Amino acid sequence: MKFGMNMLLWTGDLGEEHVPVLENLKEMGYDGVELPIFEANPEKYAEWGKRLDAIGLERTAVTVRTPEDNPISPDAKIRAAAVEANKLVLESCQAAGCQTLCGPYHSALGEFTGKGPSPDEWKRSVDVIRQTAEHAEKCGVMLGLEYLNRFECFLLNTAADTVRFVREVDHPHCRMMYDTFHANIEEKNPEAAIRDAAPYTVHVHISENDRSTPGKGNIPWDLTFRTLKETGYNGWMVIEAFGLALPELAAATKIWRRMYDSEEQLARDGLAFMKKNAG
Repeated sequence: MKFGMNMLLWTGDLGEEHVPVLENLKEMGYDGVELPIFEANPEKYAEWGKRLDAIGLERTAVTVRTPEDNPISPDAKIRAAAVEANKLVLESCQAAGCQTLCGPYHSALGEFTGKGPSPDEWKRSVDVIRQTAEHAEKCGVMLGLEYLNRFECFLLNTAADTVRFVREVDHPHCRMMYDTFHANIEEKNPEAAIRDAAPYTVHVHISENDRSTPGKGNIPWDLTFRTLKETGYNGWMVIEAFGLALPELAAATKIWRRMYDSEEQLARDGLAFMKKNAG
């Protein structure tokens, strides 16, 4: 098992000012960090790869797609832009040494039509992600597709949706992830969801029901950790928590109040919680 921290608690774009944060996370005992890659740049992330090697932190990555490069758009040019955007992110992952790329890059975040996905929208996304997976294989990166709750996307909302999607993409570098926050909203039976997704799950987000310190809310943690152990999961567990540091992210995740004492407190207590329950 490897334990990581998503850097979105501090930033959507790493800068020199975050080096002390990274060093502190290493000192706490984290194995790695999850890098937000929203503005892909392989040269930039190659430099961050060297910095993180020196600190001793491994890394995974997260990205999203937007209305301008929406994989399910009826416009072929927008879908082509989605493929190219995903490819550039993967090249940035390769440059930084990221093992897995997670996130909801199967469709545009926060873009809705007022109804569920049509068969055509589903097929478009499968095609875009298959092309993405082919490039991921070349880059040596594993895709960990993330399903989101119904208030953030409409293509993939449950583990069952995502298992079916991964099967249709049918590529060894296309797999999925499990996020406790989204599952808490959408899954009627989290244990069954974890078990059904187990053959395809390569990444797990540990996220409290209010996005605060893991273990301080109402996620069914005992059941979650027990089922992950029983299904043989032994990959990354990464804390995903959000605060007020990024106004645009706070607006997107609907975070209006401070959920923890400090970012350092959340990271330290969250790591202890993961190690106690999953280590």
